[in-house]
Parts: sequence; structure tokens; C-alpha cells
Amino acid sequence: MTDTDVRVVTTDAEREDAFAVRRAVFVDEQGVDEELEWDEHDEPDADATHFVAYDDGEVVGAARLREAAPGVGKVERVVVAEARRGEDWGKRVMESVEQTAREEGFDRITLHAQTRVEGFYESLGYESVGEEFVEADIPHVEMRKSL
Repeated sequence: MTDTDVRVVTTDAEREDAFAVRRAVFVDEQGVDEELEWDEHDEPDADATHFVAYDDGEVVGAARLREAAPGVGKVERVVVAEARRGEDWGKRVMESVEQTAREEGFDRITLHAQTRVEGFYESLGYESVGEEFVEADIPHVEMRKSL
């Protein structure tokens, strides 16, 4: 691995890096309550696969993937550090998540996108499903993509 990549979290240090960028974006920047940000899927032995993105050793993004139903992966907690947005890191993170989802046997992905980034996910082939809803006091829409 290089110092510039998106990788599956395998060490405590990588886990801490992923959680730090999530905290910076969701809690500090967007004002999400700490208790809503962290859940059972963040525990060390949880059922989720976590991802962290680095650029020359700097933590720039993160995400997690877990099973929502047989054959269906749920992508959650996708973040890119504020200063690094617009540099394709979101796309790189999602490509890595989707590749891992395929390897884990998922044939579809679902996610809850903040409505302000719905267009980003549409550009990656995701389609909106259903009505807008509020999660953590932020407008969201469910989106899906076949792999």
C-alpha cells in the first residue's frame, strides 16, 4: 500500500483515523450529536467493514459497510474532510466500498444520503427511492445501486 489510498481498516490506528475524520465532519462541522454518530456497528468486533482514505499520510475520508439484508450492503458514515472536498476523494472512497461489497457477495447497495449530496451519489449510479426524511436533524433520501 502507498501513503495515498483508500483501505479497509485493519489496525487500531486506522480505526482511530477513520473515527477522527467522521467526528470532524459529522459532529464538529454538521453538529450531529455524539450519541447519534456512534453505534453498535462501530464496536471493535462489530459486523461492519470500515474504510479510511489517506493522501500522503493525511486522513481525508472514511466510510463503513455492513449487511442490511441478504445480498444487500448498507453504506454509512461516508465522509470527506472539508478541506479535501472536490478532489474526487468521495468517489475513491465509494469505489473502494463498492469493490469490497462485491467481494463480500452483495449485489445491491443502499444508503441514506444527505439531500445536499444526492447529486454526488447520482453521478455514481445511485437512484433515489421514496420520500425525503430527517435523520440526525438533517434531510436525507434513501438511494440504491445494483452492483
